[in-house]
Amino acid sequence: MEASKIKELLHNYFNGESTVEEEKALETYFQSGNVAEEFQEYSELFNGISELSNSIGDSKIEEDVMDFILENEHHEKTRYRWLWQTVTGIAASVIIVLGGFLFFQQQQKSFDDTFKDPNEAYAYAQQTIQFVSGKYNKGLAELSNFDKINKAFKPIKKGITPINNFYNSIEKMEQGPILPLEEVTDEKRKSSDSI
Repeated sequence: MEASKIKELLHNYFNGESTVEEEKALETYFQSGNVAEEFQEYSELFNGISELSNSIGDSKIEEDVMDFILENEHHEKTRYRWLWQTVTGIAASVIIVLGGFLFFQQQQKSFDDTFKDPNEAYAYAQQTIQFVSGKYNKGLAELSNFDKINKAFKPIKKGITPINNFYNSIEKMEQGPILPLEEVTDEKRKSSDSI
């Protein structure tokens, strides 16, 4: 058998894409004794597989292999789960300890007065309140211009009102069923009578 054909069969075999005939061809090749130097490393594998298949049925080997795979997969998952739980537990513990330490440290601090003399503190508080009051009054003075803006906006609002009414009526027509012209005028009369 040619080396390129054997490489192709081995490639298919190790990728799990080989057929039963291809696997038998590989088994036959490796049992023949005329194995090329570059494929000698696979001889023991295929000879061992053929010995196992002769001594035990194929279905038993498949079951054993699947059991082995599932068992190892389960161990791998539990190992990662255990590792994840351990890491998150340690992180949570560190956060709790640091939080407790910072809380305890915060409780130990006492607040010192910034002023020794109460009259000095009173004078400083008055000065601060006057400063805030001045800024507040300045802001209120600016709001007096709001009346001027409101007066200037009245003509614009008066001019926009018919346009807004027109768009509102269009929206009402889009939302409700389309009525014949007589029903629309009857509805307008009813609505104007109820007002």
